[in-house]
Amino acid sequence: MNRAERKKTDPDLGVMAGQVLFSLQKELFSTLAEQGHPRLRPRHGAVLAYLDEDGSRATDLAQQSGQHKQVIGTLVDELVELGYVRREPDPRDRRAKLVVPTELGLDQMARSDAIVATIERRHAEAVGEEAYAVFRRVFKQVAEGHRGRLR
Repeated sequence: MNRAERKKTDPDLGVMAGQVLFSLQKELFSTLAEQGHPRLRPRHGAVLAYLDEDGSRATDLAQQSGQHKQVIGTLVDELVELGYVRREPDPRDRRAKLVVPTELGLDQMARSDAIVATIERRHAEAVGEEAYAVFRRVFKQVAEGHRGRLR
C-alpha cells in the first residue's frame, strides 16, 4: 500500500485534524456569510474565536491562537477596517491596547457560537452523545498536550 492509500485508509492525527478543521471552517464561514457576515474569512478566526466580549490584548490572542503577534496585528487591522473590532486603551495598563468587539463583532460572535453548537450537536447525534463526549474530552487532552510542547 502506498502512502496516499494509507493516508486515506488510516489517516494520521494531522490529516484528521485538518479534515475536521477545514470542514468546520467551510460550514461556519459560509453560514456566517448567509447570516450577514460575507466579508469574514477563516483567517479571522485567529482573533474572533478567542476574543472576549469585554476585549482582549493582542498578545493574549496571539498566545491563545498560536499565531505570531505580527499576524494577529494584521488580522486586527483587517477586522477594524471591516468594522468588527476597535482598539481601546486597556484600563488596567494605559500603555497597552485592548481589541474590543463592536456591535457587528458581538453579532458575529453570537452567531458563530450558535453555528458551532449546531455542528457539534449534529456530530453528537451521529455518533451518540456519550461517544462524542468521550471524543471531546480525549481530543482536548491531545490538543492541550500539543499546545504545551509549543511553549
